Amino acid sequence: MSRKLLVTIHLYLAAFFAPIIVIMAASGGLYLFGVKGEMTRGDSIVVANVQLTKDSAALDDQVRTLLKQAGIDADFEYVKGRGNEAQTRPTSRDYYQIKNLADGVEITAMSPDLQASLMELHKGHGPSLYKWLEKAFAAALILIMLSGLYLGLQSPMLKQKTMVLSGAGLLVFVVLALL
Repeated sequence: MSRKLLVTIHLYLAAFFAPIIVIMAASGGLYLFGVKGEMTRGDSIVVANVQLTKDSAALDDQVRTLLKQAGIDADFEYVKGRGNEAQTRPTSRDYYQIKNLADGVEITAMSPDLQASLMELHKGHGPSLYKWLEKAFAAALILIMLSGLYLGLQSPMLKQKTMVLSGAGLLVFVVLALL
């Protein structure tokens, strides 16, 4: 592969995914600084004499039935179960949380603000189509980084700087990850 083609691929991928990189870095950084966003709890409805199933294959159908019984017309892609509770997904937009109670289940409407919504996307809890974008983003980010390293190592003027900075980055990562 020619250097020109590699630079072009590097540039196109980096330019296309730059907004996603900035948004992910900003939302993740804010989260680490304690700005986690808010999940607003809406009204709750209790459906008596029923418990969430432990069978993950049947959970989706059960939750859809429970929501219909409660008079809720919900638009969601799938259900994620965790022990005694379940959530409709994606959770990056309005969703429902269903919890087992002693005598039934409680269905609560949940609504994330912008930061909470971005964190749900960051965690991979977005719509299915967005998950495909995140997979492409992950592959592209690896290609962007590797092609940038390769280009830096191939340039006589940048080779030493690239090796020193990459080595320092690896060292900092290893030291901090193992502490």
